[in-house]
Amino acid sequence: MDTRQESEPLLDADLLERSLEKALHKGGEFAEIFVEDRKGMSAVLDDGRVEELTSGRSRGAGIRVIVGETTGFAHTADLTARGIEAAVDSAAAAARSGNSENTSVRLGTENKNSSTVQMLPSMVEKSKKVALLTQANEIARSQKEEIAQVSVGYGDSRRRIQVANTDGLLASDDQIRTSFSVSCVAAGDTGLQTGRESVGHTMGFELFDEIDVEEIARKASQRAVTKLGAVPAPSGEMTVVVGPGGGGVLFHEACGHGLEADLVGKSASVFAGRRGEMVADPMVTLIDDGTMSGEWGCYAIDDEGHPAQRNVLIDKGELTDYMWDYLRARKEGRPSSGNGRRQSYEHLPMVRMTNTYLEAGSSTPDEIISSTEYGIYVAQLGGGQVNTATGDFVFGMTEAYLIENGELTSPIRDGNLIGNGPQALLDIDAIANDFAMGSPGTCGKDGQGVPVGDGTPTLRVGRLTVGGTAA
Repeated sequence: MDTRQESEPLLDADLLERSLEKALHKGGEFAEIFVEDRKGMSAVLDDGRVEELTSGRSRGAGIRVIVGETTGFAHTADLTARGIEAAVDSAAAAARSGNSENTSVRLGTENKNSSTVQMLPSMVEKSKKVALLTQANEIARSQKEEIAQVSVGYGDSRRRIQVANTDGLLASDDQIRTSFSVSCVAAGDTGLQTGRESVGHTMGFELFDEIDVEEIARKASQRAVTKLGAVPAPSGEMTVVVGPGGGGVLFHEACGHGLEADLVGKSASVFAGRRGEMVADPMVTLIDDGTMSGEWGCYAIDDEGHPAQRNVLIDKGELTDYMWDYLRARKEGRPSSGNGRRQSYEHLPMVRMTNTYLEAGSSTPDEIISSTEYGIYVAQLGGGQVNTATGDFVFGMTEAYLIENGELTSPIRDGNLIGNGPQALLDIDAIANDFAMGSPGTCGKDGQGVPVGDGTPTLRVGRLTVGGTAA
């Protein structure tokens, strides 16, 4: 592969300038061109056989033209001058026809953010990637005879983007992500139980110099076998301790979405109009940070060309700010927070999270557990649902244990956590010093999915409702 060619701009600056000027001439007040070149490869080994080995590429541009409150949008896979100009015509027509006196656009020097990966995944032979799958499969199966099924997945992607707009912005980024996961099914007298472990980082194939594939396989296998001895989950309101990393999705969903400015602007968030208020216990600081090097939601610029930032959303219990994309920030006369993201060139950007987490506290995990007489310890949460207008949520627990007399005892079968995000923030009464990021995730919103990270230290919520099956 000619990596020198891939370092060149996706579109020539002169073509971008001409196309943006045409959008203004057609009546646009603001115009933006987003160009994307994405490559990816994935492989899945199931029951010892490679069931999937795919690779793909997509290239194209999305053009946004804005007139007043109206947005016209068009996208094209044709990156020639003719294709770009035709898309500009369509977007401008969708916004409004007319003439504008301001038809001059001069783009600044391109702000290039090239990836500093050590080993491009595309330069690694597929056989080497498949060998990782085979290695993990063998280790997972060798741990316990109860393991009945193993599925191992590998994925990598390279996403080059370029953004230009009529404010003179011209920026580009090169985003490379690599992931690996192991899922196991254990069979026993209580039926089938599952265990999963996954890792993913914004880096190249050097990921496998930093992680131990065999350890990932062992964790997934042990998790499934341990759950064979699980007892039914209790029901009712009780104390819940959330373990490091694995519980971050709770605050991503139950609180993070409610702090996105588009939902706030629609009054579809329980946090609307509450800046400056105490919305959590003073020990709680919630941050969204797209600059966390190597994390799954990390990038240099967002999909509107603005630098990623570390945004403090809740500071020592006080709601200090929301997350902003360019359009909503422009309305408020403030800068973007670097949270304008889109799934691909075929989509409009919207406000999205990056890496969202609670800062560490001063307690130790042992202190929190030993001071809990009875409750649930949640090591891993699964999928969930949240109503951003009210903050009410339901999450599945994929790995959890009883806490009895200050000690972890029996694993419990999958149950649900039910509560309210803002109330849970107020009911946090202990935060440990063992912060960790969780597994890589894909956040869905309005039909678009983007890579995100989340994390927590061990923390305790004084009361949440557990939906279990125990009598």
